[in-house]
Amino acid sequence: MKVDLFDTTPTLDCAGRLLKLDVPRIVGILNLTEDSFSGDGLRADVDAAIAQGIAMVEQGADLLDVGAESTRPGAGEVSAVDEIARVVPVIAALAKRVDVPISIDTSKPEVMRAAVAAGAGFINDVYALRRDGALDAAAELKVPVCLMHMQGEPRTMQNDPQYTDVVAEVKNFLAGRIFACEMSGIDKKRIVVDPGFGFGKTLEHNLALLRGLDQLAALGVPLFAGLSRKAMIGALTGREGGAARAVGSAAAALIAVQRGAKIVRVHDVAATRDALAVWQAVAQGVASTKKAAQPFGSQRFGDDD
Repeated sequence: MKVDLFDTTPTLDCAGRLLKLDVPRIVGILNLTEDSFSGDGLRADVDAAIAQGIAMVEQGADLLDVGAESTRPGAGEVSAVDEIARVVPVIAALAKRVDVPISIDTSKPEVMRAAVAAGAGFINDVYALRRDGALDAAAELKVPVCLMHMQGEPRTMQNDPQYTDVVAEVKNFLAGRIFACEMSGIDKKRIVVDPGFGFGKTLEHNLALLRGLDQLAALGVPLFAGLSRKAMIGALTGREGGAARAVGSAAAALIAVQRGAKIVRVHDVAATRDALAVWQAVAQGVASTKKAAQPFGSQRFGDDD
């Protein structure tokens, strides 16, 4: 891989696998759970998870996010031991089979360490490193971290979420977590933030956040958005769940990108890639029909032709 020393494009170094943010990047979701809200939980089926991960990369995923604990309202907790047993074999196998970075979706420091040792290069934490030991683990591991806003905790977050100004409050929370990370020795260049759509928010809160997403860009770090197949998509489209929400989810991802998101986390990689490819051609122009025919985000490491 050739590195341009004069290139100032934001780039995340995911344990040696570079995620260049010159165009919006797509994260493919691998749920190793048995109670995923989207109906795609694979639990301990390692072979199925590996096959799905490879397929997502072939469809245009720039990063794979592996998680083993559901965060849907009312979901049961998974022990660190069980979480490690589910994610480590999948991460280790995928690290040998795909060339994109792999993320671990966890809030537990022991899972973070085991996952990175197995080949993960990115930490996606819905608790924004607020659990005991998580900040120290992330600082020690030296991989990029995604800090997400959540009001309350997953089991009760949707009971009665309240905000005076949801955009301002989410922004202030994330600014505080960025500061905490920097004070713990985590370089700001390794920090990504996520407003946490659906995590302690009503439909109105989610829509306000999506409209005001560009205001979070003032935090000075890349924005990460996860709207795929969520209840807000169902409320807006009338679709029950799962793949039936793919079109609405792709539309939401596109809106997030238009408002400044650099990374979108999705279940339906191909649909999202196609939507973003059309947007990119219109918004940024396409040099040739050959370039236009390439899968969106195919040059994920910024290599020369």
